[in-house]
Amino acid sequence: MSDRRLTPANGRVAHVSLRGSVTADRFVPGEPARIAVPLADLLAAPNGARDRQVLMGDAVLVLDRHQDHAFVRADKDGYCGYVQEAALGDARPATHWVSVPATHVYAAPDIKTKETSLLSLGARLSIAETGDRFARTVDGDHVLARHLLPIGKHAEDPAAIAELFLGTPYLWGGNSRSGIDCSGLAQAALLACGIPCPGDSDLQAEGVGVDIAATGPFRRNDLLFWKGHVAIALGQERMIHATGHYMAVVIEGIHEAIGRIAAQGGGPVIRAKRIVTG
Repeated sequence: MSDRRLTPANGRVAHVSLRGSVTADRFVPGEPARIAVPLADLLAAPNGARDRQVLMGDAVLVLDRHQDHAFVRADKDGYCGYVQEAALGDARPATHWVSVPATHVYAAPDIKTKETSLLSLGARLSIAETGDRFARTVDGDHVLARHLLPIGKHAEDPAAIAELFLGTPYLWGGNSRSGIDCSGLAQAALLACGIPCPGDSDLQAEGVGVDIAATGPFRRNDLLFWKGHVAIALGQERMIHATGHYMAVVIEGIHEAIGRIAAQGGGPVIRAKRIVTG
């Protein structure tokens, strides 16, 4: 049975690559577009539940438009779902990405002017000009240049990226500094380091890294998986994760967290993966 999250088909339409594999009224190549708002929910159905979120500048392939929503496939991880049509803009190549937890966008190159929006780590921008302090986007907005890195330049330590989110409130399906869940945190950390990463923890357990013993010993950047949950090891003794227990991104002792989660009915660590970096 195909996974709805990764299958570019909704019954009305399907991507042409699925012809003969799924049933649909139409098979289409899709239309490239990008997310043109700071943050958008990726929904299971028009006006439905949030599966994940997409960020400013994320490239998507639009397969269908219906009920003021677009059915899209996100380029960064293949996740499929619905976004509001108003969140979409024309496709354009990004030149830079936001490399800090969050940054403001200004109408003018002056921090005393009123901010126009807030972008989270991983948001992608098309920069027309970079000055000593500010970078100007092709739309005429301004972002602090020190908060950006060129596309193709990556961070080196996923755990350090995850630590940038400490204190971020927990949000089911969240992918931003405004709210994030366990798999959103893992994905943000790995993508920032140029490591491909799916959007949900079950997909991450299957598609990221190499298996190691679920009992350890663990080292920095190992991923620990429970059923429906993932954490990033900071070393042998500590881990970082976005957890509904504390409703925030927190650092916990690994063995303490294992005991707490088991006592709350979450079961044991079922898998651990080692991420190869550098």
